[in-house]
Amino acid sequence: MSLVISDDVLSASGLKAEELFLEVILLLFQQDKLSLGKAAELLDMPQIRFQRLISARGICVHYDVAEFQEDIEHLKVQGLL
Repeated sequence: MSLVISDDVLSASGLKAEELFLEVILLLFQQDKLSLGKAAELLDMPQIRFQRLISARGICVHYDVAEFQEDIEHLKVQGLL
């Protein structure tokens, strides 16, 4: 599926197409509609760079107990814990 944004909307936003795409991805991440990994992938940037970007914007990383437990299990499987 593709999304077409009219030139009028783009012009009204005062942003370039790439900047508007970034803002949409950040908004979706902030609303917990995209994971950190998916947001970074869509922006074609390493996760650490995306983490720095959201940090600079004052956006919190969504990380709950279930995700923490998954990470612990993953580390155990990898022999790192």
